[in-house]
Amino acid sequence: MAIIEVSHLNKTYEYYKKEAGLGAAIRGLFRREKLFTHAVNDVSFAIEEGEFVGFLGPNGAGKTTTLKILSGILHPTSGDARVMGFTPWERRTEFQKQFAIVMGQKNQLWWDLPAVDSFMLNKEIYEVSDRAYKQTLGELTDLLDITDIIDRPVRKLSLGQRMKAELVAALLHSPRVLFLDEPTIGLDVVSQQKIREFLKRYNEEKKTTIILTSHYMDDVEALTRRVIMIDHGVKVYDGALTDMVARYVDHKILEVTFTEPVLKKDFRGCGELQEFDSHRVVLSVSKKRSKEVAARLLASFPVDDILISEESLEDVVRKMFQGK
Repeated sequence: MAIIEVSHLNKTYEYYKKEAGLGAAIRGLFRREKLFTHAVNDVSFAIEEGEFVGFLGPNGAGKTTTLKILSGILHPTSGDARVMGFTPWERRTEFQKQFAIVMGQKNQLWWDLPAVDSFMLNKEIYEVSDRAYKQTLGELTDLLDITDIIDRPVRKLSLGQRMKAELVAALLHSPRVLFLDEPTIGLDVVSQQKIREFLKRYNEEKKTTIILTSHYMDDVEALTRRVIMIDHGVKVYDGALTDMVARYVDHKILEVTFTEPVLKKDFRGCGELQEFDSHRVVLSVSKKRSKEVAARLLASFPVDDILISEESLEDVVRKMFQGK
């Protein structure tokens, strides 16, 4: 049964055109041209309980706006949404106690206080019992390896430590639904990996339904099996991540190194030459020709090593949004 249902959701913002100059400003006092931005445009989808779904799109696509509607922060212009059977923007207490939202660019922790003080505040807000709070806090801080830093003021924590503490604060009341908006933005590679490992394990163990927005394709590949993609507020894809890759990846990447120098002109007709130096080339070759080209290279050149790989997910997403 679907835990999140979205039907023909729309969010439109009104604004007025403003021209430069004092004269235009004075004219604008009497007559202004009204314009509209469709942040979310007739979006529909359903998510089953326990799913971990990637919600992708370029900047300004409407991802964050959709999450804010589903969490009750914004009211839609039209359409309907149900999360755990509730209408989010009615903001009923029973609903607010069963979801959490984490935004990588916004803090919910008190900056000058230790993280544990914010945890205690959330405990009271969500009416978590002393026993459940102690058990959940211990589990989360152990999993995220931050037991020894939660007594420090938040302003003295590193970005990675703060994000881990943000996750603890969001999960103390054991929400059924978790919205994650760029949770690894700005983190170093090691911190990103630890956050991914935690989220994957938490989803598997707790069966929490999670919607993730991220510009890091490593996040999407590591955590999700299904992706929903929107562009300019319009849903352009909803399905398995593997199906999307199979549908849009029509090239393979051949990276070849040589034991002796080679000439650039010798690779005409082999595919699109992406990188070249005298001992190494990187070619983009259609899937149909990849084996043929690889065999030709092995037969005609002093090949030391050859690596054949798929295009990256990031390239696939870029192609989709560029209409290629």
